[in-house]
Amino acid sequence: MAPLEIIIVGGGIAGLAAAIALRKGHRQITILEQSPISQEIGATISLQPNASKIVEGQWGLSTALQEMGSMVDDAFEVYDLDGIRQMRIPLATKEKYGAERMMYHRADLHQVLRERATSPSFPGRPTNLRVSSRVVSCDCEKGIVRLASGEILTADLVIGADGIKSVIRKSVLGKEIIASPTGLSAYRMMIPVEELEKNPDFARVINPRKSCTTMVVGRDRRLIMGPARSGSIYGVVALVPDENMEESSANTSWTTTGDHGKMLSSFADFPVWAQTPLRLAEKVGLWQLRDLNPLSTWCRGRGILIGDAAHAMLPTQGQGASQAIEDAEALGAFFDQFESGTDSVVEINRDIFECRYDRATTIQAYSRQAAKPATEEGDKKAKMNPAEFMDYNCSYSGALDWKMRHVATMI
Repeated sequence: MAPLEIIIVGGGIAGLAAAIALRKGHRQITILEQSPISQEIGATISLQPNASKIVEGQWGLSTALQEMGSMVDDAFEVYDLDGIRQMRIPLATKEKYGAERMMYHRADLHQVLRERATSPSFPGRPTNLRVSSRVVSCDCEKGIVRLASGEILTADLVIGADGIKSVIRKSVLGKEIIASPTGLSAYRMMIPVEELEKNPDFARVINPRKSCTTMVVGRDRRLIMGPARSGSIYGVVALVPDENMEESSANTSWTTTGDHGKMLSSFADFPVWAQTPLRLAEKVGLWQLRDLNPLSTWCRGRGILIGDAAHAMLPTQGQGASQAIEDAEALGAFFDQFESGTDSVVEINRDIFECRYDRATTIQAYSRQAAKPATEEGDKKAKMNPAEFMDYNCSYSGALDWKMRHVATMI
C-alpha cells in the first residue's frame, strides 16, 4: 500500500500536533494555513497532564520547551477584591498522573510544534507548511480540497483543524454550524513582569513570578493570570459579561482588537491593585467566548474534524488545547499501521470519532458547568465535582488505552 497523502487544514496548535502525530515514513503531509505567516499572537497557554505527557514525553519536546521558558503550574489560587486569598489548590500532578500541568507562551509552544512537524531533523518526511492558502470547500468523500486561489488538491485523508469557524465542518456535516455565544467575553493581554514589580500595590498581593495560576473574583467579572517565559512575562485574561464585539466572518476572536478604555471602565469598581495589569497593558485582544453543542459526527468519508472545529469548549477547565493534542495523538495511534493494514481511511476515521467523542463532549459539558452552574440542569454528563473531573481529565494514557478500557466496561 502506498504511503498516506494527508492534507491538514489549519496551521495552529491542533494542525501542527496532527502533523507530528501522523509523521511517519514517506507519508506526504501538507498543512494549509490561511494566514500569510505561521505564528500565534502573544498569550499564555496551559496544557493539562493528559496533554503535556504527549507533547513533552511522547513527542520528546520537553527540552525544546524548557529552552523557551516553560513553567510547571504549581497551584491554582483564588483572591477576593480585598486581596485576601480564599483558596489554594496544589496542582503537583506528576506522581499521580505521570506529568505536570505546564504553562507556555502560546507563540513558543506553536514554534516548537512547527519545528517538530517541519524540520528534516526528525524521523519521517517533513511536513509541507503552506501559508496564504485559504480553503473554501472540501469534498470529503473524494478527499478534494479547493483553495480560494482556485487551486485544487487531493489527499487520502483530510483533517479539519481550522478552528471554531471551520470550513471543513460544513463539508463534514453538510450544513453550517455557528458556535453559540455564551454571554461572556475575555480581554487578553501580556505584561512584562518587571513592570508589575514596580507597582507596590500589586506586588503586595501577588508575586507575578510565582509559578501558579491566579484568579481574582469580583461579582460577574474576574481576572485569570499566570507567568510564562521563566517568569519574565505575565498573561492576563479579564472575563466580563458579553461585550457584543463586532466580529466579521473573516476574522477569528484571537485577532480582534480590544478597546483599552472600555476594558478599564468594565473593571472600574475593582481596587487599584487589581487594576494594575489592565492599566499597564499596551495591546489588548478581545475574545467573545463561544462553544459548540456536541456535533452529530466529526467525520465523513476521508474527512475528519479535530480540536475546536470538532468540539470547541469554554476555557474554564483549560482543556481546549489539551483536547486538540489528544485528538492528534489519536490520529497517530489509529493510523500507525495503516500502510500495512486492511482498514480503509473511512473506517479508521469512524473508529477515531467513536473513541474520542464521549470524552471530548463530557469535557465540553463540564467546562460549561464550571462557567455557568445553571447549565447543570438536565446535563447528566456534567454532574461531577471538581476532584472527580480532575481525575477523569488527567487519568488518560492515550486513545488506544482509552478504547480498551471503554470496551472492558462494556463486557
